[in-house]
This record gives sequence, C-alpha cells and structure tokens, in this order.
Amino acid sequence: MPEAAVPAPTEPLDDTSAAEPASAEEDPPRHTPVERRHPSTLGGAFYLAILGVTVAGLVIVGLGRWRTGVHLIGGALVVGAALRAVLPSRDAGMLAVRQRWVDAALLAGTGVALWALATSIPNA
Repeated sequence: MPEAAVPAPTEPLDDTSAAEPASAEEDPPRHTPVERRHPSTLGGAFYLAILGVTVAGLVIVGLGRWRTGVHLIGGALVVGAALRAVLPSRDAGMLAVRQRWVDAALLAGTGVALWALATSIPNA
C-alpha cells in the first residue's frame, strides 16, 4: 500500500524574518554575557565558603579524624541554614534551591543530625 506523499510546506514554520527590525538602528541593545570570576551575590560567596569548609571536613575525615571532620561539615551546614534563613532570596545565590524555610530546615536538620551522630558514636 503506497503512502500518500506529503507536500513540502511552502512557508517556514518559524518565520522570524517578519519580527526583525528593518534597520540596525532600530535594534534594541543586546546584553552580551560577561564572564565573571566571582560570585554575583552575597549568598554565592557564603555558598563557596560553606563548600570550602565542607571539603576541608572531608579531607580531615580522609586523614583519619572522622569525628572532627563530620563536626566541621555539620557546623558548616548549620551556618548555611542560618544564612539561608536571614538572606533574601535574591541575595541567597546557590543557597536558594527551594522555598526559604524548606532550605533552612533541610540544611539545619542535616547539620544537626551529622553533629549528633558524630558525637553519639562511641570510640572503638
């Protein structure tokens, strides 16, 4: 059974030529992204600091002082929770993932849980 030939469209599906201005003088100014080597918000700087402390805690855990490293990671998460709770969403940077109090509660809960577990596990 032969298939019916579909005629090629006579007009492009996305006709952007009609939306383009007639001359270059009418072009609106376009924002060209500039590469940044620094965080654009205060929360972004705090996020990098918390990330650095967490990496330091992981290094300490790897060196054999696991309790100290986990305490450091838990403390960094609690500080992150406090910062997320007080910083407005527009300034929170990478600390803002969900709603403010959800982020703060999850960070604080995880930090307190890590701190409590590292404290409560007896030495072998």
